[in-house]
Amino acid sequence: MAIIGKLVKAGLEITSKLTLGEDSPRISQEKQLKELLNQAKNTAFGKYYGFEDILKSDDPVSAFRKEVPIFNYQTMHEQWWVRQERLNDITWPGKPDFFARSSGTTGKSSKRIPITKEFMSSMRSVGSSMINSLHEFDFPESLFESEVLMLSSSANLDENEKGFKEGEISGINVSNFPDWYDIFYRPGKDIAAISDWDQRVNAIAEQAPEWNIGAIAGIPSWVLLMLQRIIERHQLNTIHEIWPNFQVYASGGVAFETYREDFEAVCKTPIKVLDTYLASEGFIAYTCKPETMAMKLALTHGYFFEFIPFDERGINETGDLLSDPLVLGIDEVEIGKEYVLILSSCAGAWRYAIGDVIRFESLTPPQIKITGRTKFFLNVVGSQLSEEKMDKAILELAEKNKTSINEYMVAAVKNEDGEYIHQWVLVGEVKSDALAEKLDEILKAANKNYAVARSKALKGINVKVISKDQYTNYLASTSKKGGQTKTPKVMTSEKMNSLLEFISQP
Repeated sequence: MAIIGKLVKAGLEITSKLTLGEDSPRISQEKQLKELLNQAKNTAFGKYYGFEDILKSDDPVSAFRKEVPIFNYQTMHEQWWVRQERLNDITWPGKPDFFARSSGTTGKSSKRIPITKEFMSSMRSVGSSMINSLHEFDFPESLFESEVLMLSSSANLDENEKGFKEGEISGINVSNFPDWYDIFYRPGKDIAAISDWDQRVNAIAEQAPEWNIGAIAGIPSWVLLMLQRIIERHQLNTIHEIWPNFQVYASGGVAFETYREDFEAVCKTPIKVLDTYLASEGFIAYTCKPETMAMKLALTHGYFFEFIPFDERGINETGDLLSDPLVLGIDEVEIGKEYVLILSSCAGAWRYAIGDVIRFESLTPPQIKITGRTKFFLNVVGSQLSEEKMDKAILELAEKNKTSINEYMVAAVKNEDGEYIHQWVLVGEVKSDALAEKLDEILKAANKNYAVARSKALKGINVKVISKDQYTNYLASTSKKGGQTKTPKVMTSEKMNSLLEFISQP
């Protein structure tokens, strides 16, 4: 085998041994908080909330919770971040170099998250830790001799009138890759800078046979479309005909399981799927063990985490945080329980509610799974459907119909009689006259709260099936096509009506 692959693999094993003996999660997180507070104590935010006094207290974690309120994007942006475009030292020393645009999956207008030098360094550090963990998987040396394809959003960033560059976080990352990344990074900066999604993927498909791809990273829906387009362009049976060393897929952005069957269909040999929690707010967690897709929290990379129970102690029936929720530290969480994630970071986010719900799968090390978004909690009439429960129901429905369903959207809407029903839109080639009845029965059997709701205020469900082309055309009409785009699984009634109107057009 090539000497390079052996050297890289040996280097990862040595690095892993050198990183043994880390502090406990609680101590690591206390250190992170103190470092963040110390770096930001002379900012406007740090002075306003008394970071210097918090650092002097006997219990900085408790003092931090007492003095600093919990922020969501709207409050953080309106009260603090908007001032960073013209002033230094607002929530973090200096000014941010970039703003990451993210509409996320809420369907609202774009968020603008500040991206600092320290934040970029933090994301690279988490990425390095993920790479170092690959020694656990015992991959062959051929993987470390191959190239990595990252399907990002456009690296052609916009420059606003105040001199800041803006784009999606994946595009910002790619645009800041050092030149030596060109040795292994594909599709390269030139193709990554193509703004139009279809043109970018066509360029990837054209050059695909020239590359030796061993690993791919990106959101499942768009990676799958890219692989299918490459296979179609070169009349292949599977992607392994041109990329025999393709062994690893780093997923992220949305749950992978509804895509697994279709990924298996385009691959000749099994691939290892790793999950990543990489958001505009940070590279928060990654899969580090071969026996699970749970993700290890990045506890030592410039983030301080807090956790709010995703139950009556932390949220109301619509998924909004209580005014005074119970807040727990990393040493107080429990395996199998769901929590709303609260983040403080070296981008100048402080006690920031990202909007994600996570569940702990282990505590040594702390490993999590994302179970949904707080606003993907469909509970208008007490049905209590989390994204994870809906994913499982869709997988079971697909299995019953011997097909695959990758994407779906659902909303609580009112029928002609003014009563609530659930309107579902499924994306796939599903042929059945009884989809609504089947899905209804699956949900009733799996979720007693849903069954109770169906016997009372939730008067029925309706299911409409659309093709993949209709789905991507809809995304294009909303300027949400390609790259790192995620679409909401739980929609407002207004968004659902807009979708239904679009797909009803000839």
